[in-house]
Amino acid sequence: MSHIALYRAWRPQTFQDMVGQQHIIQTLQNAIREDRVSHAYLFNGPRGTGKTTTAKVLAKAINCERGPATEPCNVCDACRGITAGTVMDVVEIDAASNRGIDEIRDIRDKVRYAPSEVRFKVYIIDEVHMLTSEAFNALLKTLEEPPAHVIFILATTEPHKLPATIISRCQRFDFRQVSLPEQTERLGRICAEEGISADEDALAYIARLSDGGMRDAISLLEQVSAYGGEHITLSDAVEVTGGLAAEQFEQLAEAIRDRNAGAILPLVEGLMQAGKSADKCLENLVYYFRDLLVLKLAPQGRAATERIVDQDKYRSMAASFSSELLFRMIDVLNQYQLEIRHAALPQTIFEVALMKICTLQDTSGGRASAPADAPAPEAASQGAPGGEVQRLQQRIDTLERKIEQLLQSGVRPEGGGAGQAQASPASRGGGKGTNNFGARSGAGGMGGSIARVKLDPFLAAAESQASGQVRMKWADILQRVKGHNISTHAWFVNGEPVSAAENTILVAFKNSIHRETTEKPANREVIERVLHEVYNRPVRLATVMLKEWQTASEKGPAPADELTLLQEDERGGPPPEPEWVEEAVKLFGEDLVVIEDK
Repeated sequence: MSHIALYRAWRPQTFQDMVGQQHIIQTLQNAIREDRVSHAYLFNGPRGTGKTTTAKVLAKAINCERGPATEPCNVCDACRGITAGTVMDVVEIDAASNRGIDEIRDIRDKVRYAPSEVRFKVYIIDEVHMLTSEAFNALLKTLEEPPAHVIFILATTEPHKLPATIISRCQRFDFRQVSLPEQTERLGRICAEEGISADEDALAYIARLSDGGMRDAISLLEQVSAYGGEHITLSDAVEVTGGLAAEQFEQLAEAIRDRNAGAILPLVEGLMQAGKSADKCLENLVYYFRDLLVLKLAPQGRAATERIVDQDKYRSMAASFSSELLFRMIDVLNQYQLEIRHAALPQTIFEVALMKICTLQDTSGGRASAPADAPAPEAASQGAPGGEVQRLQQRIDTLERKIEQLLQSGVRPEGGGAGQAQASPASRGGGKGTNNFGARSGAGGMGGSIARVKLDPFLAAAESQASGQVRMKWADILQRVKGHNISTHAWFVNGEPVSAAENTILVAFKNSIHRETTEKPANREVIERVLHEVYNRPVRLATVMLKEWQTASEKGPAPADELTLLQEDERGGPPPEPEWVEEAVKLFGEDLVVIEDK
């Protein structure tokens, strides 16, 4: 059976046959039952979700010779004629090819005449958003004063392109994507009726590729059944649709895990030689790492892993990556997925994306990938002989290291001698103090230095839910920044979100020039405005050099009692230097300016 024949055979002929749109069907059936059918409907939703099919079923239901009925009989001449498209009073128009004012004027002239074969004239205008503005104006006049015997059904995938005056005169119904279980159940029913045996994981794989469209799912099923014959397997579905097999996923993931960029290029070349699509491979790889992330964050739940049959290998691979690294890898792949669709060399973009995630550093220090039942380091040290002494010694070493950093940044302990100390860059931030979000305000320009950021709150929150949400939304944030200011995006895109704490997002940069330019007041204002739009509340931006973040991540955040002592030391330090100190540094340089305590 051909694809067209299969689709026609399984195209819904009644409301009961519709999949996934029960809320819309019930509303329309109640309107028919109570004789409250509207003069105009707007059906909106993704492709292949049943908009035009519902419109035809509605036309049959209100014109059925045994009705109007909540279900068409599909036996009378009216129902059969509408199904076949031979009833002149039910007109289906493709607005993509009939988008001018002349076609709409023709409709306006003909609606005045009563129907000749059925009760109601029904005009189904598909892809109505393609009409010109003149055509919309002509249609608006008809919708304002419609004859009682005429019903308009407008269908579109882009309702935002319709004038508000058109939308306000229609009853709007939003069709949703069909869920995976509903699609899988319908595909299994089709296979049973057609005498085709299919594995459950193969049908689930086909349903996922259809992106919520039942029509696309049936098309893929026909394509796979033509290849696999009377039995459809997961490998057949992967092969026909251009996806990656489980072994290929594992090979790519192993190369990324081992940071073996040299092994990636031959693997990609082999995939391209096998006829795989670069953009489809990249899309499937995003799903693969997403499933790894689901297994790590929700190990007790049933993850959607239709592409992998061997669950043991899958879980073993998930244990090789930390949650933070998986978040960052998915963000990077998603950014390249937006670019590969319009790239002249998609294979090259695919290779660059893989090498990019291959070089990402795991800043979690291995903490995220530790088994859930492993004892905490402190607990292990307490149980060992001398563990308490060792733990205290580590805390003392950490505290001494923190105090040394504070002294280097210009903070002196109380009662210190009247020695000389050079003004450090961190102390010449133009009098900027600590803000309300746990991060120091930057100097705000290329000429000034950027103050150090307290990393301990961010280190403690690196694996928090808030930090994970930032990484998931990072592609959207970058896109919004690009829409506000392209030059700001050009510098900001080089940063990576590493943590979020106290209404502040910490972004790490490899290059100091990228960080300093991002910290400019104009660029910071654009970025924080975008963050306010995304989170619907004020959110601050803090920056740090990637090397500094990685070093601090290896050491880990200081315990709470050490943080308290450090905060007391900072409060007891000297106040910010006055503005004339900064001016003196600009005139004579740091080597010639010395600040003495009197």
